[in-house]
This record gives sequence, C-alpha cells and structure tokens, in this order.
Amino acid sequence: MSTLRVAAAQMAAGSDQADNLRRATRLVEHAAQQGAKVVALPELCLWRGHGAQYRDHAETIPGPQSEALAELARRFQIFLLGGSILERGDEARSYNTSLLFSPRGEILGKYRKIHLFDVALEGDGVVVRESERILPGDQAVVVESAVGKFGLAICYDLRFPELFRALADRGAEIIFLPAAFTQYTGRAHWQVLLRARAIENQAFVVAPALIGPMENDIPTFGHTLIIDPWGRSIARLGTEEAVAVADLNLKELGRIRRQLPALQHRRMSLFGP
Repeated sequence: MSTLRVAAAQMAAGSDQADNLRRATRLVEHAAQQGAKVVALPELCLWRGHGAQYRDHAETIPGPQSEALAELARRFQIFLLGGSILERGDEARSYNTSLLFSPRGEILGKYRKIHLFDVALEGDGVVVRESERILPGDQAVVVESAVGKFGLAICYDLRFPELFRALADRGAEIIFLPAAFTQYTGRAHWQVLLRARAIENQAFVVAPALIGPMENDIPTFGHTLIIDPWGRSIARLGTEEAVAVADLNLKELGRIRRQLPALQHRRMSLFGP
C-alpha cells in the first residue's frame, strides 16, 4: 500500500461516558465514510473528569471501555487508535493507556504514557500534578500492522524527543499522539513541536486533540494536526468537533529517508545509548 488514508478526530469529552462514546462513534463513522482506513481519537476520549475520580473510572483491559473501542473498529472495519483510557494500576493511581485495534477488534498494541504532566505555570494559572493520579509507563511501543508501522505516544510525551527517536529506531513510519494540550502551552508549542518530531524522525505524526475544559476549568487547545515527514501540515482543525483526513504517501516517506538519510548519519558513539 503506497497511500494510506488516515483520520484524526477532535472532540470534547467530559464525565458522561455514554455521551462521549456517542460523540466518538459519530466522528469515527464520519471518518470511515470518507474512506479512512485508520482513525485516531484524542486522549482520555471516553471519560474526562476531576483527578480525584480517576481511580474510580479506571478499568482493566480488556474491560467495558476497551470493548466499546474494539466494537467501533469492528463495526467500521478500520484500524482504530483509541485515544487513551484509564487503565487500573495500583490502589491510588491508574495508567493513561493508548490502545491500537485491528479491523477485527483485536488489541494490536498497548502503550502506557511515560512522561507525566507535573507543572505550575505562572501567569495563566495552569497547575497540574498528573503523577498524583497516574502511574508512568516504561516502554516505547511500535506496532507493525498490515498497513504500516505505528509508533504510540500521548500528549506531554511530545516534549521528549528521545522517545520519538526510540520509535524511529524501532521502525515507526506513522506516530500517533492523542492529546489534551492546554490552551496556554498549545498556543506557543503545539505546532512547532509536532513539526519538529516529524522532521527529525522523518515520520508522519497524527495528533488528535481534545477540545473543551480540563479539570479546574483549564481550557484545552484543540487544533488537531496531521504532519508529513517534511514537516508540512497536511490536515488541520481549529477548535470545532470534527475529523481531519489526509492521505499519507508512504512512498514519499521512503524517498525522503533515502535522499536525506539523517537517521543514518547519527554518531551514537559520541553521545551514548
């Protein structure tokens, strides 16, 4: 397959899980009707609420939320990146986990968010302590599928280029980054970091985003993007609930990697593993 049609869904998500699933279903159906073979949902798309309630809404995998996502993949015969859901961890904290499903609803890959958003940004009132409720993952994940090699990351991971380099080293051609970026950080950093990760790793980056408020009424940024390996935005959204659809030219990816073989020019002996 030389061209792959991919869609990134942008949606609002809150504490009403049934409403979230209806919204996700409508967007996935719209993407499938446009011919998308791969559809990606945003971070915590099936439940988003106050941090104190995270543990109560975490589930085992498989569980009701993952089964609902698997059914979407089966129903529309697509590869589905299920954004992320809360996976049961220890007695106090959960994992923020992204699942990739086959068109038969099988779980092809599971990634637990590695980097946790613990920040206090003066001037805009952004104070988040994700580590109080989320356990960090410890593995980079690349999934080889019938339509491409998919790397998995989540939101704040975008700021850590070593993770994306690890995905490239494992052969990732398309990297998914479901996110709930804050409006304050998103205005300054969202697009430039997505473009940088695509350029330096010579990979497509698909970044479906949440819209609407986070906990503590912190607004999210939206602006879902799909970036090509040359760093060009090939599909984008603003702040509406919709899907961004793009045709990914995998032959073009191969040409870029051959003609500008930066990944082969790394001098790892100078910088360590």
